[in-house]
This record gives sequence, C-alpha cells and structure tokens, in this order.
Amino acid sequence: MRQHSETSSQGGRRLTGRLEVETEQGAFLGNTRIRLLEAIDTHGSISRAAKFVPLSYKAAWDAVDAMNNLADRPLVTRATGGRHGGGTRLTDYGRQMVELYRALETEYQAALERLTASMNEGAAGTLQEFRRLLKRMSMKTSARNQFAGTIVGLRAGEVDYEVRLKLDDANELASVITRASAENMGLEIGMEIWALVKSSSVMILAGKTSRTTARNHLWGEVSRIHREAVNAEVALTLPGGKTVCAVISNESVDNLALAVGSQACAVFKASAVILCAPG
Repeated sequence: MRQHSETSSQGGRRLTGRLEVETEQGAFLGNTRIRLLEAIDTHGSISRAAKFVPLSYKAAWDAVDAMNNLADRPLVTRATGGRHGGGTRLTDYGRQMVELYRALETEYQAALERLTASMNEGAAGTLQEFRRLLKRMSMKTSARNQFAGTIVGLRAGEVDYEVRLKLDDANELASVITRASAENMGLEIGMEIWALVKSSSVMILAGKTSRTTARNHLWGEVSRIHREAVNAEVALTLPGGKTVCAVISNESVDNLALAVGSQACAVFKASAVILCAPG
C-alpha cells in the first residue's frame, strides 16, 4: 500500500495524502481504479466507464479482471443479452468496497490532520476484509493470472509437495512445488496463499471430450478475445466470477471456433502454478 504525503504551510503545517496500491503498471487500486468502479456503477458499461476515467478499453478490463480474481467475491459482473442488451454492473460487494475505500481515504486524511495537531494516534475502523483485499493487491508480479486461495490439501513426497487451493465454491487449483519450498513457506491447511500463472502457460481447449495430462482444468465462458498481429489474449470467466487469461495464436482461436459466449477450458500444469505466501 503506497501512502503519498505532502506538506504545506498555510496557517500552520498540514499533511495531505492519498492511498494507492502500487504494481509495475502504476497505481493498482487507488483513485483511478475506484473511479473506474464508480463509473461502471453509474454507466452500466465498461466502454463508457473507461472513457469517463479515462482508460483504454483493454486497460479497464485488465483492471476489472485483476480485482475480481483477488477479491473474496466479484466486484463487477458482466451481463449478456436480455431486452436491453448486455452490460457491466457493480455488485453490492463492489459498492461496499468502494464505500470502504472512500471511508478509509477520509479516515486517512483525518488521521494526517490529527497528526499535525498532536502526537496522539488516530485509529481508523477495523475494515478487516477490505484491508486484506488491499494486501493481496499490493504484490508485484508479471504473471497475468493472480488468484487468492485457501489451502485445502497437502500431499508430501520425497522431493515434491502437491498443494491444492480452493479459489471459490466452484474452483480448485493444484500446484506442485519442491518439498524445501513448502517447508520454507510454512504451508498448512487453511492458510491463505496466492497462486500465479503466466498467460503463456495456459492452453485453451474447446469440447468436453478433450483430454490432457495437465492437472488444472478450469471451465468457463469466453468473455473477451483481444487479437493482435500474431497472437490473441483470450479471457474465460469462471463460475463465481474469476477470470483466467491465456495467450494463444490467432490461428488457434479460429481452429477452436472461439467466440464471446462460447464454453471453453483453461488448462495448465500443476508445475506452472507459482505459490506466494504473505511475508
């Protein structure tokens, strides 16, 4: 969590600040991201919300995917079809997170004001769940897919350790790491941990009869296809609202007949899942 403060002297010393969560791409959950969520709530459209912020359409979706994957529940949902067509809306949980962020922002500024007046510490509210979300989002990584999960299974071998993570009620991940890594991280059942998967490690399959030796198979609906010169980024929305992204060739997109709304499966090996424990 990045805290930026400035000092000014007009009728005495004054501290001002802002709350930001930093990634390699800049502010991850700060005023810009919060304004994006607020704009989605107002406009009911990711494209109109992106223009309002402003952000590119792809950057807006990338931000939404990342926030949904790390939140306990989806912040944003995508609706398709219906009498009024599709759209994007903020969930009740998403509104609560926005309100908590704004409340924490107000409390943070108030604490800075109190700090200039006395040495007493100001206390913000408990806001435990929100602070946990901010902590998750503070990681810096180049991995496109980031998930928060709870360890529900551990199986030790001579050299390797198999770790099973529960992402939500519908999805689990399997990871295989070295026994030394598992012991150094102090892994145990019920522990919250982060799973990282590079988009280049994810394969996309279409058709229920497809079989592979990869341990992880996550079925979902194709929610976005972003084509470039050679490759395309394909996003699958899983039951529960989390998103998995894969980078595959444009030829593969055509051969698999992938289209927004079609069903597909994100497949990746257990060895491709990198685990990160809180420090």
